[in-house]
Amino acid sequence: MAGAIGCGMRTVILGAKKSSVFMGGFPVKTPVTSVCFLAKNSRKSGVAACTTSSSSPTTRKPRGIMKPRPISPVLQELVGAPEISRTQALKVIWAHIKANNLQDPNDKKIIVCDELLKKIFGGKERVGFLEISGLITPHLL
Repeated sequence: MAGAIGCGMRTVILGAKKSSVFMGGFPVKTPVTSVCFLAKNSRKSGVAACTTSSSSPTTRKPRGIMKPRPISPVLQELVGAPEISRTQALKVIWAHIKANNLQDPNDKKIIVCDELLKKIFGGKERVGFLEISGLITPHLL
């Protein structure tokens, strides 16, 4: 997504360029800011001078909830990998919920657990969607 903000002689172009770094299978977008303004004595010709700044994510390793962690064998059944980040684990759980239509039809905030989710969520039959993040904490070692 890109946009431009202009006010007469100075224009700021906001955008994002794709980086070659992939985190968790998804491309990382790097913010780019370009400042363009008319060069001295070139108002008539319309020649612009631009400067571009970009931050490079190549030196930064995933931290916090984005850092892959070893997981319990119960969660490995669902995920299919020995380690995963907390955010990716939540995405996989939500994909499982949506694929198997496990939301309560009357209240979409309630998840009706199947056998696999019962193992992960401690044997609970029904779980609120805000509880899921807390219930997977014991499975992230």
